[in-house]
Amino acid sequence: MNWGVFEGLLSGVNKYSTAFGRIWLSLVFIFRVLVYLVTAERVWSDDHKDFDCNTRQPGCSNVCFDEFFPVSHVRLWALQLILVTCPSLLVVMHVAYREAREKKHQEVAGKNGGRLYANPGKKRGGLWWTYVCSLVFKAGVDTAFLYVFHSFYPRYTLPPVVKCHAAPCPNTVDCFISKPSEKNIFTIFMVATAVVCILLNLVELSYLVGKRCRECLAARRTPDSPCKQDDLLSGDLIFLGCDTPPALLPDCPRDNVKKTIL
Repeated sequence: MNWGVFEGLLSGVNKYSTAFGRIWLSLVFIFRVLVYLVTAERVWSDDHKDFDCNTRQPGCSNVCFDEFFPVSHVRLWALQLILVTCPSLLVVMHVAYREAREKKHQEVAGKNGGRLYANPGKKRGGLWWTYVCSLVFKAGVDTAFLYVFHSFYPRYTLPPVVKCHAAPCPNTVDCFISKPSEKNIFTIFMVATAVVCILLNLVELSYLVGKRCRECLAARRTPDSPCKQDDLLSGDLIFLGCDTPPALLPDCPRDNVKKTIL
């Protein structure tokens, strides 16, 4: 495991996140990824080997194990963590795309050719929508996986003994799960951290939408203001109609610019 990759990813995403987003990232990497890598895999490493049934019928234990564990907790958590962290990478990629466009524009137009973006990492225009969609996607992924876990394992807990009557078992047999109490503790911990992450995503989403709504209302109350912030897509700018565009204030496009959503 190369921890430098995780550290670089964490610092890169943190650079463009709000305070709520930084807390979310800390929870994901410390209380979910590290717990998964260090502990969870070891707890579930012997789940099949120590799954014992009170019969010697060939194939009965394997069939009962597959019936009760259709998908392993560890594999579900791995898929959940991969999907829930991908949207943060999309935000970083969008900022990198903006920076590349800005660099190319500076090379073509020169230092006196104006700027496409006052701040490529500021959440305005298309980047605002990318960030908001990433929050919705992350909350949706965690919610979907909580539902999947509940459908496979009601109340997210494992009983110490399960009843199995699938063929080729000769009759209803008792099967015993290895270390069910320890597995239940880690399952509840992972479920609780996922719920906290969902709440943080919703709080951050409400914060961003509320902030933009307040900015829009403030702009409408001051019609003489040079900032026209009633458009949520404002912020990604391309100059038209002038060779040397004037300097831009952050989020305040002049009348001689064209709005885009790139």
